[in-house]
Amino acid sequence: MWSYEKRLEYPICIKQTNPTLAAMIISQYGGPDGEIGASMRYLSQRFAMPYREVASVLTDVGTEELNHLEMVSTMVHQLTRNLSMEQIKGTPFEAYYVDHTAGVWPQAAGGIPFTAVEFQSSGDVIADLFEDLAAEQKARKTYDNLLRLTDDSDVLEPLKFLRQREIVHFQRFGEALRIVQDKLDSKNFYAFNPAFDKGWKCNK
Repeated sequence: MWSYEKRLEYPICIKQTNPTLAAMIISQYGGPDGEIGASMRYLSQRFAMPYREVASVLTDVGTEELNHLEMVSTMVHQLTRNLSMEQIKGTPFEAYYVDHTAGVWPQAAGGIPFTAVEFQSSGDVIADLFEDLAAEQKARKTYDNLLRLTDDSDVLEPLKFLRQREIVHFQRFGEALRIVQDKLDSKNFYAFNPAFDKGWKCNK
């Protein structure tokens, strides 16, 4: 059970509308490396995780990603509120407007809608944690790209915050992977799985 505190993890107050930028930032809402996929990935994977301390990490990060989803939605909303048709026409937001007006809807910057096939919950704890590590780096990469597209400090600061959290999540999943590998080692996991290369082990 969660306790919902009705505030954003980082304050957002964007004063200047920018439909073109909104059409790019929407990718971190529903794009292939966006926050919906991240939250659903971790909150789904936690059920198959046999180690409580690692399941707790998945729950914590998955919950925080829901907050990041709210932050990205807020940014898209503030960048597009009260737009005139003159501001919309001729921008990448124009095609989005046809279907969704200025509502927030999960899609990639290229217009591809969100789909659950973009994330995996395999039931294999090693496979899932390696996917989680890669997912955090891909999200960090997307925030890097978004940061290059604007010089508006009202947009830059929350994007920087979100990028930094992806790095922290990557570190937490690295710690979780080491916990799992140590536990599997103690059960002589590798002796019964000769195909698994112990060279993958982090810092060992």
